[in-house]
Amino acid sequence: MVRNVQLRLTLKEEGTPNGLEIRTAKYLGLEDGTFKIKVLRKSIDARKPKIFFNYKLAIYINEPAPSDTLNFKYKDVSNAKPIHIIGFGPAGMWAALRCLEMGYKPIVIERGNNVKDRRRDLKAINQDHLVNPESNYCFGEGGAGTYSDGKLYTRSLKRGDVRRIFESLVFHGATEQILVDAHPHIGTNKLPKIVQNIREVIQHHGGEIHFNTKVTDFVIKDNTLRAIVLNENDEMAVERVILATGHSARDIFDLLHKKDITLEAKSFAMGVRVEHPQHIIDSIQYHCSGERSELLPAASYSLVEQVKDRGVYSFCMCPGGFIVPAATSPGEVVVNGMSPSKRNNLYANSGIVVEINVDKDIPKYEKFGSLKGLEYQKDLERLAFTSGGRTQTAPAQRLTDFVEGNLSTDLNPTSYQPGLNSAPLHSLLPKLIGSRLRQGFKAFGDKMHGYYTAEANIVGVESRTSSPVSIPRNEKLEHPVIKGLFPCGEGGGYAGGIVSAAMDGERCAEAAMVGL
Repeated sequence: MVRNVQLRLTLKEEGTPNGLEIRTAKYLGLEDGTFKIKVLRKSIDARKPKIFFNYKLAIYINEPAPSDTLNFKYKDVSNAKPIHIIGFGPAGMWAALRCLEMGYKPIVIERGNNVKDRRRDLKAINQDHLVNPESNYCFGEGGAGTYSDGKLYTRSLKRGDVRRIFESLVFHGATEQILVDAHPHIGTNKLPKIVQNIREVIQHHGGEIHFNTKVTDFVIKDNTLRAIVLNENDEMAVERVILATGHSARDIFDLLHKKDITLEAKSFAMGVRVEHPQHIIDSIQYHCSGERSELLPAASYSLVEQVKDRGVYSFCMCPGGFIVPAATSPGEVVVNGMSPSKRNNLYANSGIVVEINVDKDIPKYEKFGSLKGLEYQKDLERLAFTSGGRTQTAPAQRLTDFVEGNLSTDLNPTSYQPGLNSAPLHSLLPKLIGSRLRQGFKAFGDKMHGYYTAEANIVGVESRTSSPVSIPRNEKLEHPVIKGLFPCGEGGGYAGGIVSAAMDGERCAEAAMVGL
C-alpha cells in the first residue's frame, strides 16, 4: 500500500534523529519497521519566526520502496550521421547527449579549454588580472554553467521535461538531493566533475569534442549553411548546426551581423552585484540573532520592485558564495556570483539589475541596429574597467553611500578576489540604471529590515544577465532564412539558466534530426 502525505516538521523535530520517521509513524498510526519513506519534495517555510520543514512524501506500507536507479541509453554513434554543435555549455552538452540517445553523432566545437585546463585561465584572471578571450568564466568546457552556483530552479516548465534534466544530472554525478529540494543547486565545486563525466560519456559513445577550436566564419550558399571555418583556416563541411554559443559570444553576433544573417535586438537587464555578510541575510530571513541553526542552509532572497515603469530585481542570488570576474575580453570588468555546494562562505551576493527596453531606453544606440543593446552593454563594462583602475579590480561603493550619493572613504571586506576600488557609482552609472537602483534598494530595505546597511557593498557591473541579441528561429527551431542553422540556448535568446538551456538543447537536437 502506498500513501502520499504532506507533513510539516518543526526545527526541533527536524533535528531529532529519525525525526521524519517518528513524525510519519505518529501521523499515520504506524509501527516502526512497517513502512518506508520516499521524499518527493522538501522545502523550508521561514516566513514567520517559527520555522517549518515541509515534506511531500510517498509512504510504502508493508512493501518495498521502488528503486531510484536511473538509466539513460546511449548508442554507439561512431559511424552515424553527424550533427555539429557550436558551444559546449548546458545547451550544447544536452544537445550532444540527445544525439547519442537518438543515434546521431555529435561533433562539438568549443573555443575554450577543457574543464581541468580552464582552471589556469580562471586563476590568471583572479590573481594576475589577465583575461583569456577564449577561456574564462564564460567560455570553455561546460560554458558559464560550470563555474557557477549550479542553480537548477527554473520557471520554464512548459518548454520540456525538467525532471528528465535533473535525472540526467544525477546520472552523471550530481547528488540525488536535487530531485527533492524545492530550490536545488549543485555547487561550483561539484559541477566540473559532472561536466567532465558528460564529456567522457559523449566521447565513449563515438561523439567528438574539439577544444580550443573557434568558429570564425560560416560558408553559406543559396541561403543554406554548407560549412564552418575553424580558427580562420580549416573548413568543415556541415549539414545541420546547433548554435549554442551562449550570451557572451559577441564575435558570433558580429559575424552573423556582417553576413546579413537576421538578428534582433532583445530587451535585457543590467546593474550591480550587492554583497552582504551572510549573517545579516540569515538574521533577516530566519528571524534570528547570532548564528543560524546548523539545520538551516545559508539564507537566500528574491526581491522585485517596479521603479519608473521598469523592473528592478534580484538575479542569481548566491548565499554563502563569492563574486567572480566574468569578463571575456581585456578592457572590461564584469562581475558574477557563485557558491560552493555547502554555501558556507561568509558572504551573500546577488545581482540587482534594472530591466532595459531596447526599443525605448537607449535611443542614442539606434545606429547599431540589432546590436544596439550589445553596444550599450559594452560601454557600461568599459566604464567599470576604467573606474575600477584599469585592471580586474572592480568599482565599488558602500550600499548606503550609493543610495545617498556619497563617495565611500573605505569599503567593506569582500569575497571578490581581484579586489575593489572605491568609485562614485551613483554618478557613473547611467541615470536609466542608477536612479532606479537607488530607489529599488530603498524599497528592498523596507521589505527586508536590515538589508539596507552600510555593511553591504555594491560592485559593478552585473551586465551578463541574458543576451541583448536574439537569433530568430521558426516553428521548426531553424533560422527563418538560413537553412541548417538552429539557434539555441541563452545565446539565441531562448533560455535563462542551466535547466532551460539544457531543455532547449534537447529540443534543437531533435529538430535538427528531422529529414537528416
